[in-house]
Order: sequence, then C-alpha cells, then structure tokens
Amino acid sequence: MTTTTQSMKSTWPLADKSEWNVHQQIIHVLGTYPIIPGKEVPVHAKSERIPHFSQWQSHVWILLHAFVPIIIHQSWLSSTGQALHPFIVFMLYFASFSWSVVRSVKATAKLGHEYGFLDGDAHQRDGIPDIGVDKVVSSLWKTTGSRIFMATHLTYRATQAPADVMSDPKWWAWLWLQIGLYGIVLDFWFYVYHRAMHDIDWLWKYHRTHHLTKHPNSLLAAFADHEQEFFDMVGIPFLTWATFQVLGLPLGYYDWWICHQYIAFTEVLGHSGLRIYGMPPSTLAWLLKGVGMELIIEDHDLHHRKGYRKSHNYGKQTRVWDTLFGTCHERIEAKDQNVDWDRTVWFPIF
Repeated sequence: MTTTTQSMKSTWPLADKSEWNVHQQIIHVLGTYPIIPGKEVPVHAKSERIPHFSQWQSHVWILLHAFVPIIIHQSWLSSTGQALHPFIVFMLYFASFSWSVVRSVKATAKLGHEYGFLDGDAHQRDGIPDIGVDKVVSSLWKTTGSRIFMATHLTYRATQAPADVMSDPKWWAWLWLQIGLYGIVLDFWFYVYHRAMHDIDWLWKYHRTHHLTKHPNSLLAAFADHEQEFFDMVGIPFLTWATFQVLGLPLGYYDWWICHQYIAFTEVLGHSGLRIYGMPPSTLAWLLKGVGMELIIEDHDLHHRKGYRKSHNYGKQTRVWDTLFGTCHERIEAKDQNVDWDRTVWFPIF
C-alpha cells in the first residue's frame, strides 16, 4: 500500500530534464514551481511575529488582471463594430484566466522565498508529487476552462458590450455588493459539500487524494480526483450563480467573470501556506473581520495539516459557516496578537 509520504514524494525537479514528460516540461517552461528548486526558504519559529497582506493592494492586483480581457474585448468592438462569437469570447477569457492563475502561483512562490511558510520550523512544504504532475497541470486548464465555458454558456450576450454594461453607475454598485456576497454564498455550498466529503463514509474516497498533502502549495489547490474536481470547478460555482438568480441579484457575464477572479486568487493563496496574515480580498472583508468570521491563509493550511478523515475549517473563502456550525480550529502562528501590523506585504504585480 502506498503511504501518504510516498504519494507526495517530489524528486522529479532535480532529475535529468531529458527524462521529463510533457507536464513536467510545462511547469518548467511556465516557471510555476511553487517552491523554486535549490533556492533557500527562510524558516521562522512559530512565536515570531508575522506580516500581513495589504487588502486594498490585493484588490488592485485582481482587478488589473480581470480587466485585461475586458479591455481587449471592448477594443475589438470599438474598432470593428463586430460582436465576438461566444467561442472567441470563451477562448479570450479562458486564456486570460489561465494567465492570471499562473501569475498568482509565481507570485506566491516569490513571497514564499522571502517570508517563508507556516509550520516551516517543523516541516518543509510539499512539492508537486512525482505521481501527480499530470493531474496538477491538467487541473489548471480544467478549472479555468470549465468555469469560463459555463459562464459563457449561461450569461454571455453578444449584444451587451462591456462599455455599455459598465457605463451604468448601478452596475458598479451591484458589483461591489456581488464581490462581497459571492464568496459568502459560494462558501455555503462549498462548506456543505466539503464537510459531507469528510463526514459521509462513502464520499470520503472522492476527497482522500486532495488530503494526501499535509503542507499544500499553491498548485495543489485543485489536486483531486475527478469527482471532487467536478464539484470544485463547476458544481459549486453553478449553485452559487443559481442562488444569486433566486435572490434577485443575477450575475451577468462581466460581473461573474470578476467574481471568478476573486475566488481563484483566494484558492491559490489559501493553499500557498505563506507565513503571512492574508485575508481573501472582499468588499465585505471589513464586516467579516469585525464579527470574527474572516478566513486567513493559516485556516485552510490547518485543515490539511491537522485534519484528515475528520477535520475542521471546511470553508475556503470565509469562516462564516465554520463559525455558525462550530467547526473552527484555533490558529497557531497567525493569531491577532502575533501579527506585526506595521509590516505590510504587497502581492507582486511584476
């Protein structure tokens, strides 16, 4: 029987490159090593104070990347007067989504080598496992592709140009609310499904692969079996979209696209293990923090490190549902009193 340690063994980055398969070559060419081979990682005692992410700068990072395809889209419309076919729209936003995820992974790696990782004084971060490189690489295009395909099919209207939609001040007001609510609503469905995978015996087998890592990295966010991949990539976002429809807050193509960017950013950050106090960027972060329901990087890291068949910290965007249902785990390194609020970290743009 293969043990957890054997399953997560990562020796391929130091092997002869001529023996690499295509998936290993892709990671190398893209430079998406979550930990750069041979580069030193700082190690900190758990009692050392940790810095915190700038919330507003994280918003800037996400929105800068989110508006790249929107600007390209509108530029085409303005210069030609021709609406884009849904397939072209899908390809444009799919490529942009993949690009932004790759950039966020590379940024977390850079920060890891500067600030270190949680539990670093006891254990190194897991790498990309020898037996799972293909799964990790394919999860990138499956995640971005499936979400954009669904959004394009359900909400794209060729007659609605980005500039026309965004010229209405009400759209921006709704976007502010949607960004904040989207993570909370999505996290409800994710909490229910995620906790069921742990608590219901016959569902655990579909979630076990994701828990082979005790010290995850940013590329392992979607490291899972096909059944879990479907719900993570399509099922939960669809239920969130449907909930907004029922609530009378329908998501259009461009606002849903922006919400997707916020979710993906948090998924990457939440699995990064960075030794930084980092909350998911949200327009309602101030409220969540005020009532003690904010999620930080350490919360999901502890879900992997301290939990397995039975666990805690089931939410991946907030701690709203963990708080209400009593499944929060006490923080270790990122307690408020251990955070250096004078040391602010910016998520690298370049």
